[in-house]
Amino acid sequence: MEQLSTDPHAFIRPSPSGLTLGGVARKTRETIILCEAAGFDVIIVETVGVGQSETVVKSMVDFFLLIMLAGAGDELQGIKRGIMEMADALVINKADGDNVTPAELAKTKYQSALHLFPKNENGWIVPVTTCSSLENTNINKVWDIITEFEVLTKGNGYFTKNRNEQNVKIFYDWIEFTIHNNFFNNPRVQAAIESELPKVQAGEITPYQAGNAVMKIEDEKMITK
Repeated sequence: MEQLSTDPHAFIRPSPSGLTLGGVARKTRETIILCEAAGFDVIIVETVGVGQSETVVKSMVDFFLLIMLAGAGDELQGIKRGIMEMADALVINKADGDNVTPAELAKTKYQSALHLFPKNENGWIVPVTTCSSLENTNINKVWDIITEFEVLTKGNGYFTKNRNEQNVKIFYDWIEFTIHNNFFNNPRVQAAIESELPKVQAGEITPYQAGNAVMKIEDEKMITK
């Protein structure tokens, strides 16, 4: 990162995820589009590293790289199945010094675990490798894996199919966000929530009754339109 920050051909921008789940910020998709428009042909989205919930980024990228650490215990606790099933490649990082042997052992365990997963519809066999950013070993190998994936998926049509499916998800996500935002920014809804919430807290009504009362505000709004 220190080298890239001074590279005139690279642009690095941190964006806090805030309250957004999934390991990325809410505007990450738009940021990717902006970077593409600015002429950047390789865009790397680094998540906050929150583990299993780190799934939203899968719907934003062409290649999902899962970076693991040897000796962290992940290889012995179900191998984080949810997120591993989404990975297009696994890399065991920090394979240097005394950690080389543990990294190779972790690599073998992950390779064995991947055989238990169903085959990918894109025809890609998920590779597992080790690397060290400190010693700059196997970094080129990681890039070669990404390039091989791009060639394969563009050749069999999966690359375009995946991007089209991502656009559909963006479409629904945008509708969901807009509805949610408009609903909670409605002054009548806000007033109804302030009125019903104390009743729920006091045990006078159930959360469902309060929810129905608040939803009636939006129903009335739609009817009057």
